[in-house]
Amino acid sequence: MLLQRFLQDRRGAVAPMFALAIVPIFGLVGMAVDYSRANSVKASLQAALDATSLAMAKAAPTLTQTQLQTQTTAYFQALFIRPEAKNIVVTPTYTTSGGSQLNIVATSSVDTAFMRVMGYSSLSVGSTSTVKWGNTRLRVSLVLDNTGSMADDNKMSALKTATNSLLSQLRAAVTTNGDVYVSIIPFVKDVNVGSVNHSASWIDWTSWDAANGSCSSWSYNDKTSCINAGRTWTPDNHNTWNGCVVDRGRSTGPSTGNYDTNVVAPGTSNSTKFAAEQYGSCPQAVMPLNYNWSSMTTLVNNMTPSGNTNQAIGLAHGWMSLVGGGPYPTPPAMDPNYKYNQVVILLTDGLNTQNRWSQTQSPIDARQQMTCDNAKAAGITLYMVQVNTGGDPTSTLLRNCASDASKFFLVTASSGISAVFNQIGTNLSQLRIAK
Repeated sequence: MLLQRFLQDRRGAVAPMFALAIVPIFGLVGMAVDYSRANSVKASLQAALDATSLAMAKAAPTLTQTQLQTQTTAYFQALFIRPEAKNIVVTPTYTTSGGSQLNIVATSSVDTAFMRVMGYSSLSVGSTSTVKWGNTRLRVSLVLDNTGSMADDNKMSALKTATNSLLSQLRAAVTTNGDVYVSIIPFVKDVNVGSVNHSASWIDWTSWDAANGSCSSWSYNDKTSCINAGRTWTPDNHNTWNGCVVDRGRSTGPSTGNYDTNVVAPGTSNSTKFAAEQYGSCPQAVMPLNYNWSSMTTLVNNMTPSGNTNQAIGLAHGWMSLVGGGPYPTPPAMDPNYKYNQVVILLTDGLNTQNRWSQTQSPIDARQQMTCDNAKAAGITLYMVQVNTGGDPTSTLLRNCASDASKFFLVTASSGISAVFNQIGTNLSQLRIAK
């Protein structure tokens, strides 16, 4: 009876009003359902698009636009399996302005189920993914311990394997020559700056001339005794030098200097120069910044362990190789369209034992800490790797020298060197997706 009275009631015209209202209500509910389906498709499309961008980034520089279009579309369609998505169009664009990058746009449509009643038969779904490859350029110095203790526990062999693998990672991060530069600094007590530089103005020959030569009397075999005896001392020809140098000069008082801890370019003063020494355990010659990957591999494979440990001289040369000076050419100017990361990776297996002035660890450590502080203040990123297979104490010096705690690595077995270098290489060459 209530229903009959409701239908006969003419006062509010409720039934016509309800009928008119049901259409937009139905449409709004349907709209929510259709948009939910479209958003689900969009999420799947974005995931497939990001994966496609990463996969195609390395190949893009070597492909024509037609090849890039074909391969990108095929890869995307293999990943994006949503049959409700119609009219799929994938458009890749590779550019090198301001750093190499691959941009991929994908568009599609999803048929509506409910919004048709409102005049919308489909919804557009699309997204974009950009992989920037090379907008950050790397300049990396590998400072590698070549001292005698590296012969133990297969450490030198493991270092060669790990270094060559790291070089392969860095090379793989390159799309254009110059994206990544690498220098290699083998160090012991001394560093070998190359005997071919025997005529360079930045070498201090004072000590070398005094230790390498001949006296006019065979009775004397050193300069001091020869001169004191009134004889004539004749230094050897500098072309017989083996290329080794010791730490640069330092100040002993309040005056400025400390050239062993900074990268001030050599000048006319001998304290600013690289002092030559005919060190019997001279390592392989350094390699300044370059991208000759085969030559780097050859150098690494020729490294042999010998001599005492002076991490400080290796670090100082690694830093200088990034900025230039003395045996290190000035690097190419930094392109303002790129960001640059300047990195030193130092690996050593022992504590400091000898430098130019001392065979006691603490004063050598103090010089090295000064170099660490100066390099970090100059914006150099420092990775420190301690290979400790002999139960030595963890190096507080290396831990403090690293740019932060995540950049200090303690390795207790030779086999662990590769894993650490792989982790560092991955961090340095990682792609970045920019949406």
